[in-house]
This record gives sequence, structure tokens and C-alpha cells, in this order.
Amino acid sequence: MKVDRRTFTKSVVGAAGSLAAGAWLLENRPTWTRMPVALAQAASRLSPTKVTRIRVFFPPNWDRNGAQALPQSNMVVLVDTEAGITGVGQGGSPDTVRNVSRSVIGKNAFDTEMIWQSAFMDAHYSPGDERLHALGAIDLALWDIKGKALGVPLYQLFGGKAREHIELYATNGLPQGVVPQEEAQRMGLKERAAATMAAGWRVYRVDSGILPSTGNTGGGTRAGGAGGARGAAPAPAGRAGGAGGAGGGGGRGGGQGGSLFNTRARIPQIIKALEQIREGVGPEGDFMIDLHQKFDFHEAVEACRLTEPLRPYAVEDPLREEQFRTQLPKLRLLTSVPISAGEEWGMRADFSPLVEQRDLDFVRVSLPNVGGITEMLKILAMCDTHKVGLMPHFTAPIGTAGHMHTLMAFPGQALMEYNRGPQPLPYLPEFLELRNGKVWPNDRPGLGVTVDEKTLTFVEEMTQGFPGPTHRRPDGSLTHW
Repeated sequence: MKVDRRTFTKSVVGAAGSLAAGAWLLENRPTWTRMPVALAQAASRLSPTKVTRIRVFFPPNWDRNGAQALPQSNMVVLVDTEAGITGVGQGGSPDTVRNVSRSVIGKNAFDTEMIWQSAFMDAHYSPGDERLHALGAIDLALWDIKGKALGVPLYQLFGGKAREHIELYATNGLPQGVVPQEEAQRMGLKERAAATMAAGWRVYRVDSGILPSTGNTGGGTRAGGAGGARGAAPAPAGRAGGAGGAGGGGGRGGGQGGSLFNTRARIPQIIKALEQIREGVGPEGDFMIDLHQKFDFHEAVEACRLTEPLRPYAVEDPLREEQFRTQLPKLRLLTSVPISAGEEWGMRADFSPLVEQRDLDFVRVSLPNVGGITEMLKILAMCDTHKVGLMPHFTAPIGTAGHMHTLMAFPGQALMEYNRGPQPLPYLPEFLELRNGKVWPNDRPGLGVTVDEKTLTFVEEMTQGFPGPTHRRPDGSLTHW
């Protein structure tokens, strides 16, 4: 083929023009197609780093016989790497973390999915809730390492911000610090609910132990002779309170040692209490009630139907957890109230049919209970697909930070249970930012929390990994032994 001078010149000019145009397009392409420069530079140097050590500590308020042990374990788990980056996690118990650590130490800390699958399959039995809790604690730390290595907050790795802040509710109804305790003691349900809305919190929450205010005492502390509940006024000084912090028998679990709870008689009293709360939050405010699995199916139907005119934000755990999969679909057809459930669930396999069939409106899964962020991201994707909201149950502080990051990237409806005050914890000088009844994101890398090891009690460390029986497919992916 002959190329004359004119043809050659045209081809050179055309090629130069194409290169210039390509460079211009790369430089001026839409923002959404470009990786941030800092993230691109960090990704290019994210070389493998092995997990070298896993350490466990008890925080100052550890109670081996309390909720801090399980299910809301606040045991601190630190994962160290050969690159010098330490990840922060929380959850599990010394024996369960020790068990899971064998599948983690010696592996590349950035291979979070590979590590998760290996830890899940290496044992003879699939993890129960206790070992899943420990896996979740380590997984939190591994994601913290990844965020720190890249120099970005974790929500940026999950897709960036899908909301400006996280809306909240407090377990005990009136959040800590909104009004002085002495003043709260004199307030009825209507006043407490109104104060919660005025402070910027999204929802005023009570449980099934609630009783209507009588006008001469705080919300629900004496009416009916049954003591208080979560959402009622706090117990007076010197008076032994139930789990809800307000005397006697109505709180979570029926009070210390259990007490009489007449489910049939309680339903009309609950409705009277909720009417007072609705008046307090106003027509645009929101409240929710946790029935705490106290009611059998026919009673749950009655309670939900009577609540419908009051338009609750959600009715939580209306049935027993072991009946969710068979009975929630039936309840869904008999009431219009939004239903939330799942604080006792672990992996998405526990409840995926209920989400896929839209038998509930909010999933209450939490970190590290589900197995950590690796599993939580899959739950987020499943819920988003079927437009089911997320309402994580309260958890230990570092898990709560994980809730902030995952919920920030979730595009659906979200509400977080939050019981921490505005002040940092003694062992977490950097934590979350609470303002106006909302948690706001920050730009600190990873989980964005800082642990003061001097305030912790060292328990033990693990430095030895062991190859598990899990097999590999020809492409290197894992399959069960």
C-alpha cells in the first residue's frame, strides 16, 4: 500500500487530534466517573499486609454476667498488621475470638471476604450466634484497617453518603441529657414525648411494659400497680428499678426475677399510653412501641390493629422470634402498622424470605451480631432491592460507629437506636458526633474511633494462625470442606 505525503500528513494530524481529544475527555469527563485522586493514589499502593496479632481487652464497664458479655458484648478487639496499622473492633468473648482468630492470623488483612468465608467454614459446625459475634468483631477491625490504609472513612468505600445524617431514637424514650433527671421524674408521657421531639430526635420509643400517665407521677411508674417500662420516667434515687430503669415489673423481661404480666389486660392500657404519646409528639412527630415478643398471635393482632389509628412509626417484635418465619407473613396480612423485627437475628439467611416477600418493613440487625460489615453490606443490598428499611438495635460503641458508616451509604429508610450521650467514652476519646438528636458523619479514616489502651484491661493475645480444612476451587475461591 502506497502512502503519499498528503495522506501521511493527514493521518499524523488525525492521530494527534485523537490523542488530544482523548486527553481532554479524560480530564473533563463527568465527576461521577472519576475516582477521587487521593483514593486512586491510595489504591495504587494498597499492597498486601498480613495480620500478625489479635488482642482482646475488657473495657472499664465490663461485666462478665451482664449484657456486656453477650449479646451486647463490648469487649475490645485489636487486630495488628505487619504494616503497623491496627484495626479496632468490638464484640465476642475471649474463647470465641480465640477460636476465630486461627482463620485470620497470617492472611492479607485487605482480603475481608476471603477471611470471612474461611472463618465461617473452617470450623466443624457453621458459626452460631456467639461465634458469629466474634467473627463480626474481627471483621469490624479488618474494615477499619482498610479505611485507615486508604485514608478515607468507611462510608466512602460503601458508595459514599446517601444521606446527610442518621436519625435516632433512644431505648428509654426520653434521651439522656435532654432534661435533668429531677424534671424528667415529674413529666408524664405526653411531656416526655414532646421534649424528645423538641430535642430533634426522630422517634419516641416505649416498650410493652408502658402504662398511661395518671397525672400525679412520671409516665407509667405506678399506674396499674405494675411499675415502669422503657419510655417511662427513670426510677427515683434509692429505688430499685427494672430493666427499663423505672421501678418494678413492666420493663424489659418483666423486671428482676420476672413478675406478673397479664397480656390480655395490658393491651387496653398500652393503647391509652400510646394515645398520650401521640398527643405529645404531635401530628408530625413519630413514636414506636416494642411488644418484646410477649404476646401470642391473636393478642398481637389485636394490639397492632388497635394501634393503627395512632400511626406508629413501627411496632417491633410483635411475635416470638422463633415464630417470625411462619407467623409474621400472616400478621402482615391482618394489620397495616409498619412491622420491625430482627434484633436477635444473625446472618441474612435467617430472615431473607421475610425481606423478599416484604413481610416486614424494618430489619433490626446490628453489628457485630450479623458477622461484621462484610455480611452487613450484603444485608443492605438485599433490603434495598426489596425497599425494606433498616433499624439496627443498639450495640456496643464501636459497633455503633459501624452502624453510622453502613447506614450513611444505605439509600433506603433508616433509623438507629442510640443510647450514648454527647460526651466521649473514657476509652474512646474519638467517637461519633451527636448534635440535635442526630449522628453526623466525620472524615476520620476507617471507623473513625480512637481507643485509649491505657484505660483497658488486657486479656490475651493470639499470634498463631492455623490452616483450616476449607477447600479451594481451581480458581482459588473457597468451598466447604
